[in-house]
Order: sequence, then structure tokens, then C-alpha cells
Amino acid sequence: MNQPRNESQRPTPSLTLALLPVGVLVGTLYLTVVYLRAFQLTTHVALVIGTLVAGAVALRLGQKWEEIETSMIEGITLSLRALLILLSIGMLIGTWIQGGIVPAMIYYGLTLISPGLFLAASALICALVSVATGSSWSTAATVGIALIGIGEGMGIDRAQVAGAVISGAYFGDKMSPLSDTTNLAPAMAGAKLFDHIRHMVYTTGPSMLIALVAYGFMGRSHSGSVDTSQVDAIREAISGSYTISPWLLLPPLGVIALVVLRLPALPAVVGGWLLGALVAFYTQARPLGAVLKASYSGVKSKTGHALVDDLLSRGGLSSMFSTMALILVALTFGGVMEGAGMLDTLARAVLGLAHGDGGLVLATVASSIGMNILASDQYLAVVVPGRMYCHAYAERGLAPKNLSRALEDGGTLTSALIPWNTCGAFMIATLGVQPWSYVPYALLNLINPLISIVYGYTGITLTRLDEEEKHDGAATEREEKDA
Repeated sequence: MNQPRNESQRPTPSLTLALLPVGVLVGTLYLTVVYLRAFQLTTHVALVIGTLVAGAVALRLGQKWEEIETSMIEGITLSLRALLILLSIGMLIGTWIQGGIVPAMIYYGLTLISPGLFLAASALICALVSVATGSSWSTAATVGIALIGIGEGMGIDRAQVAGAVISGAYFGDKMSPLSDTTNLAPAMAGAKLFDHIRHMVYTTGPSMLIALVAYGFMGRSHSGSVDTSQVDAIREAISGSYTISPWLLLPPLGVIALVVLRLPALPAVVGGWLLGALVAFYTQARPLGAVLKASYSGVKSKTGHALVDDLLSRGGLSSMFSTMALILVALTFGGVMEGAGMLDTLARAVLGLAHGDGGLVLATVASSIGMNILASDQYLAVVVPGRMYCHAYAERGLAPKNLSRALEDGGTLTSALIPWNTCGAFMIATLGVQPWSYVPYALLNLINPLISIVYGYTGITLTRLDEEEKHDGAATEREEKDA
């Protein structure tokens, strides 16, 4: 009687087979963007085609359909928490606009921030909020949206503002102990959380400083360029449609406080939505039905000012459906690739090119970026290279915190730069920018991986395993065996 073939007996996919779905995906995306631009197609279909090819390769490798389907479901499962947060943020945006919270932030912001310092100030504000909350998504969806409005009121390109917002938001997401990726990276590498955070200061701190200086120089071109009449017209349009009061700033502060108190992101965002609904009902005298409709369908602004109406016509649970579909399809592709061993093959191929400490750090950063592109999810960009390279770092006598730092330098930060990645798709939908347009201005996200690679080759801040760490590791292994 024939015995069923187990996973270890399946052939390992060759590099050519592993690259086939990737090549088809990239080719289809290129066709969509370059030759079919007039049809305004999204990346959804390209990812579906890539998934079909990945499934065909998996079948060729001996997987059964049930196994491929399980891989898809497991890939999608990784995104469930993000999808729930995404839906909640859509509802929050709807009620915060209808309740006058976002308009109030724009109204007061137009009087407080000068054009010359605006980009640097935007990055700093988002960094502080994101460190406090541990969430780049929540930061972009609240403070980020308001800063986009203020920037447009000053005549600053939305893509530049979005880049500064994303830089600040991901600084906090990377450095905050409340962030999921900040906890995930050291868990994958075998490092301690606060050792990991302190080690990231050496790469992230200089990167942020360089970004702020660059934003300051960029802001010089906006100095004195404020069209006062335009700013006054925006403030007048807002005050004519909403009851503006400093009390409207309390809900954002409340959400930040909830997360600082270590309430998980989802209930904190839902709490923010409820606060927005109450504010809309009581301070703006919106009917209950209108509040509920804004939660689902968003707001169609009718202030009479085109810029304000374009900015405030958004939000609602339904506004996130397209982004959610993109995330689901992208993670389905990533699930099939991982389940069939193709991601593992690609990672091993990169590791084979690594020479010396610098080559190992470069391989880690490059693999994390590659996973963000191929698997479309920052969690896989941290998990897969973390699994692949932990032994390589130990063999070279490098402390685990070097690996965890490289995982975040390459994985966490570049996720927002890829339009079909979960993070990139969210930023595009939330900030209302075109794919790729904000990438040149997300300076922290671009600079940090480069500094990490330079440190790898020069040995700056690379920490070796000392005898105590080796002893601790051996003791831990003995305890695990005894248990």
C-alpha cells in the first residue's frame, strides 16, 4: 500500500520555480501600470494572477489543493487583526469628520504652524504620537489626516506632507515598546525587547535627524509662500459648517491616553469612534441616523470650498473595502508562496551571497525588503528572514539584537513604501495620495535601511556575543531540554 508523502519528502522548489510567480507578478504589475494605465486598473488582478501561478507551482511540487487552500487561509489569518483595525479606523474617520474633530485640528493647526517648519514639525508630531501609541496606522489616520489638510491650506504638496507623516509615524512604530513589530522582531531573533530598542537608537536616531534637517531645507522653499486669503477662506469654510471648540481636541487625546495605558489598538480605536459619534451627536447636533451613516458610508462634505470638501469627503467603514480586498489577495499570494517553500528558497538564495558581517546584514535587510514586496506584509518581512538568519548570526558570533535591528530597519520601515503591501495600501487609502508619489519624501524610511547596511560593513555598533551571553544561551538550552 502506498504511504502518503509527508512534507519532508516533497521536492524543494528550485530558485527558478520560486522566481516564476514573482516574475509573473512583477510583469503583470508593469503591464497594468505602463500599458493599461488608461483603464485605471488596480493591483488586485495582478496579485490574483500571481497567486494562480504560485498555486500551479505548488501543485507541480506535489502539494494537494487542500494544502494550498490551507496556506491561503493561514496567510489571510495574519491580516485579521489589521483588517479589524482598518474597518474601525474607517468608522472613526467618518465620525471624527462629522463631529468636527478633524476640521478643528485643521482649523487650529492653520494658525499654529509656519510653512517653513511645517514638514519637520509634521514628522516630529507624528513621531511623538506614534511612540505613545505604538501604531503608525492610528497616527496616520488621525493626526496625519489633519496635517494633510493643514499642509494643503499652506499650498504644500500633499505627497511631501504624506512623506513627513509616514516618516514620523514609522519612527514611533519602530521604537515604541507598544508596537507589535517592535515586540515581534526580538522574539524572532531571540533578543530582549529593551536591548532591541536601545540597539535601534544607533540607526534610527541618526536617520531621523538627517530626515528632519532635510525637511527643514525643503521647508525653506515654502517660507513666505502662504496665501493668507486661502488660509482664511479654509478656516471660514470650516467654522461656517462646524461648531469649532478646543474641546474637540479631547477625543484624539483620549485615544492616545487609552493606548498609552496599554489598551490594545482595536478597543482604543473603537473607543475613539464612539467618542466621535457622541461629539457629532451633541456638539454638531447631527441626527443619530446621520452619525450611523457616516460610520458606514463616510462624509460627503458640503462646505462650499472645493479644497475643504475634497479633504473632508472621506471615511466610513465602506471606504476601506478596496484596501481590504488588496490586503486579502496579497496575503493569499504570500501564503501560497510560503506554504510551498518558495519564500524559503528565495531567502536561502540570498543568504548564499552573504560574505562577512556586512554581507549578512545586507542579506537580512534585502530579504526583509524583498518579503515586503513579495509577501505584501511587514509581519512576514520580519518573521521569514528572522527564521532564516538567526543561526547565521549566532555562527558569526553576533548578538541577536543585531538581527532584530536589521529586521526592523529593512522590514518595518520599507513596508509603507510598497503600494500593494498592507501598510502601503493603508497609507495610500488613509492619506489620499497616489501610489509611489510620497516615496521620495518618506526620508526616514529610505535612509534607515542604508545606515543599517553601512553599519554592517563598517562594524559600527555591531555587538558580539560575549562569554556571558554564550553562557546564558547554553543555560537556557539546558533548561529547555530539562523541561
